[in-house]
Amino acid sequence: MPSIFTHAAIPLALWCASERGRISPRLLGAGVIAAMLPDADVLAFALHIPYADAFGHRGASHSLLFSTVLALLAAVLARPLRATRVQATAFVFACALSHPLLDAFTSGGLGVALWWPWSDSRLFAPWRPIRVSPFANNFFSARGLQTVLSELRWVWLPLFLCVLGWKAMQHRAPVEIQHP
Repeated sequence: MPSIFTHAAIPLALWCASERGRISPRLLGAGVIAAMLPDADVLAFALHIPYADAFGHRGASHSLLFSTVLALLAAVLARPLRATRVQATAFVFACALSHPLLDAFTSGGLGVALWWPWSDSRLFAPWRPIRVSPFANNFFSARGLQTVLSELRWVWLPLFLCVLGWKAMQHRAPVEIQHP
């Protein structure tokens, strides 16, 4: 998995790329929580649930179904999030789904159960450049530093460049069409 901090990168990038005020601070907070929440499944280790179990790490909480449930919850909470139902649903769904997709690009683990409950298969992306993050007790180590550098290169820098490119396209002067 990427570090918990990097899972917040997608909602933050979407917020930065949007017009000011379009995504409320409350909706941004909900998106950050939705992007990080799937890793609450590490509690399964304390409950002696095996990693490969459907409710183990990178299992059900990393599924399309889980992302959909969070999005539907956001739709119900749209007013307190200061968003329309469509905006809350779409933003939270994208943020929640970003978590298993980022995890699929990591170099370790068992893959993500993206299609649970329809399939127990664990999936990886065909290309896995992001170093898998060590768990909390080993995060502040040489391996943790390698993970952070990998995340900066493969997640934060590309997102930063995408946001800059999007902002540059938005602020370009409109081209005037001259008719003969």
